[in-house]
Amino acid sequence: MRAHDEMYIDGAWRPAAGRDTIAVVNPADERVIARVPAGTAEDVDAAVRAARAAFPAWAATPPAERAARLTALADALAARKDTLAETITAELGSPLPLSQMVHAGVPVLVAASYAELAARYAFEERIGNSTVLLEPVGVVGAITPWNYPLHQIVAKVAPALAAGCTVVLKPAEDTPLTAQLFAEATEAAGLPPGVFNLVTGLGPVAGQALAEHEGVDLVSFTGSTAVGKRIGAIAGAAVKRVALELGGKSANVILPGADLAKAVNVGIANVMTNSGQTCSAWTRMLVDAERYDEAVELAANAVTKYVVGERVGPLVNAAQQARVRGYIARGVEEGARLIAGGPDAPLETGFYVSPTVFADVTPDMTIAQEEIFGPVVSILRYEDVDDALRIANDTVYGLAGAVWAADDEEAVAFARRIDTGQVDINGGRFNPLAPFGGYKQSGVGRELGPHGLAEYLQTKSLQF
Repeated sequence: MRAHDEMYIDGAWRPAAGRDTIAVVNPADERVIARVPAGTAEDVDAAVRAARAAFPAWAATPPAERAARLTALADALAARKDTLAETITAELGSPLPLSQMVHAGVPVLVAASYAELAARYAFEERIGNSTVLLEPVGVVGAITPWNYPLHQIVAKVAPALAAGCTVVLKPAEDTPLTAQLFAEATEAAGLPPGVFNLVTGLGPVAGQALAEHEGVDLVSFTGSTAVGKRIGAIAGAAVKRVALELGGKSANVILPGADLAKAVNVGIANVMTNSGQTCSAWTRMLVDAERYDEAVELAANAVTKYVVGERVGPLVNAAQQARVRGYIARGVEEGARLIAGGPDAPLETGFYVSPTVFADVTPDMTIAQEEIFGPVVSILRYEDVDDALRIANDTVYGLAGAVWAADDEEAVAFARRIDTGQVDINGGRFNPLAPFGGYKQSGVGRELGPHGLAEYLQTKSLQF
């Protein structure tokens, strides 16, 4: 697996300040496939200085020209789609068809959407006797996760560039090769030196240095709520902006009268995608008492389609595998009924976890409250619609969810009362322009579409 042994700073690949490296491991066979530099605070400082120096000219670049560079970036990603998919499969473990369609395919659409937005966005408006200007925030420190490595990079970098910001990216240490390919795409797209910079490294070292750097005006982070709280505290002390996309424990609410078979099958598929390593996964399935047993049987049958090593890949690393297996064991200990899967490792090699479904889960159980981040579904029983709403809202999270009903109007009425940032109605399709982000401890701010672009802008008013 090809890897750069340098950082991408100020438009060039340059040696890291230190000699330490990070091993990139294929989670399917546990082999080391590459090594990348472990960036230091010195590397971060060089990248931020480059971004700071490039900011005035990039901010002054007409939106149409920024849009042209984003179009070129989308084209460069599309040209590398096969390589990107193969790389994501190698370092994340995602089955290749998923890597091709979702991991490598969706980011091209998102990058292109920001090219279009940059060209037509109203960066100024008249309000009475004032002209209101929407100006770029400045230098963005983007810290991205491993579960959707390219999508999360594009969802931060593309709107930041469209707004006129410059960027320093610190990708997850488990999936840095995808980030290096993205840096190559920015070169091919002709971005000016310093507009985009890449520093690979560990979160407690390079990530913290980026969040703390006085030259960074906004930190955009996707990851765990615990780390998000830490970044929020660092940013708060410096009075700098943050955009935080954090954890989730999303409810899949199946109301009486809904198409039960479809809702259960789609719900199981939703959680099994990416081996359950999706912050917005509908990990709590809520079913009315009268149809509960039927739903459990449907779920038990549905999960048999997800074969380990074929449709379900490994988890990203050994620590994540142990964590998820620990949650499954905790579910059994607390009295949930295991109807599929379990805590035992299904294969001798690779960080795999069996697709697991629990029945008889109560809202107070650990597996119903905490984010597991693996292929684990909990089925909960509710007595009436108000009880379903209480259970759906009974976590510290509020990222996503689904509602199924006999008609869309009924589902929408229920969805309006859920404390969550995004709800799919009767199997609604993914929309790359719709805002994505959470209520409560699921985060601050939004990604994707015009709302995602707005995160990287600040407002100035001129009175006449």
